[in-house]
Amino acid sequence: MNIFVVNSGSSSIKYQLFRWPARQPLCSGLVERIGYPNATITHKVFAAEAPRETRRTLALPDHEAGLREVVALLTDAEQGVLRDPGEVEVVGHRVVHGGETFAATTEINAEVKAEIRRLFALAPLHNPANLLGIEVAERIFPQARQVAVFDTAFHQTLPEPAFRYALPERLYTEDRVRVYGFHGTSHQYVARQAAAYLGRPEARLITLHLGNGCSAAAVHAGRCLDTSMGFGPLSGLVMGTRTGDLDPSVVLHLMGQLGYSTEQISNLVNKESGMLGLTGLSDMRDITKALEQGDARARLAYDLYAYRIRKYIGAYAAVLGGLDAVVFTAGVGENDALVRQKACQGLAFLGLELDEAENQQRRPGLREISRAGSRVKVLVVPTNEELEIAGQCAELLAT
Repeated sequence: MNIFVVNSGSSSIKYQLFRWPARQPLCSGLVERIGYPNATITHKVFAAEAPRETRRTLALPDHEAGLREVVALLTDAEQGVLRDPGEVEVVGHRVVHGGETFAATTEINAEVKAEIRRLFALAPLHNPANLLGIEVAERIFPQARQVAVFDTAFHQTLPEPAFRYALPERLYTEDRVRVYGFHGTSHQYVARQAAAYLGRPEARLITLHLGNGCSAAAVHAGRCLDTSMGFGPLSGLVMGTRTGDLDPSVVLHLMGQLGYSTEQISNLVNKESGMLGLTGLSDMRDITKALEQGDARARLAYDLYAYRIRKYIGAYAAVLGGLDAVVFTAGVGENDALVRQKACQGLAFLGLELDEAENQQRRPGLREISRAGSRVKVLVVPTNEELEIAGQCAELLAT
């Protein structure tokens, strides 16, 4: 079964093609700057001898033009992996927000699309682009079954005390104000991988998705019990440009005393804060260089970033009633040894002991970086949201 996974953004399309049940993609790629005259496509074919990469710069007026160029690459006479787009049997779509309606992977029909549209207000930057990707894929792959995998679905197992806010009940019942959580596809994937590695399906795990956006999740026996992002993607850990946890009184002060508009506050907390606000830099690689050069702001930012992670590890160990492993994933989590080292400092009382030498190593795949005998394991698990989406599509259609 050929499963084509699509992650459609406002001006981009990320994709992978799997011939299931093989877990290695046949090809993958990224279309960027859709709507601009200098749009780019980076397409990689995983041939037996060595991966082959194609890069193109061209004008792509819309997502349909971008996806049709991708189809041309998929079926190219020389390097294509399909003879015809009709060979795609399933298209799996990443959809950011499923609200309370979608707690599992769902085959797409008119009612599902209408609900995704209804949820635009909860994810105005993502759901419209996700729905656009679905509608374009329906035209290009009319024979395929279209499936939605929701980032919020994994967090629908949160108990009510974890997902409710202490606000008047009408704001929940009428206006749907509650914790939804995000990065669920990534948390679910790495939690599965970690539990399989430990040989313990019932494992108590804290998964840390640390990229430009960051979130933590408390997972027990494959079920999410709590997560750090809430109604939107602002709360919790410090991020590249987002604040993470912030006293709402700060927002009231900005509005009432300093005259900030709603738009100014949104830009401040979403695009101008986090590591960027602390250092003037948002990329952890640049902040690492500044730290190595003795920059005091970079030192504070690293300490604050790691401190917030440690707070959540302690809190989620309490939520789980114990802990079997802490799992680092995503760009920063997988590659930044200093973040992992600082985040694990002082946690020996939980039974967590980091192997400093192993932490510094760079190796592909899942690896354990805790000391031999550490009661709580520390794992680095590369995330693969596209593979998780393909797997969930296959599971759904097999039932």
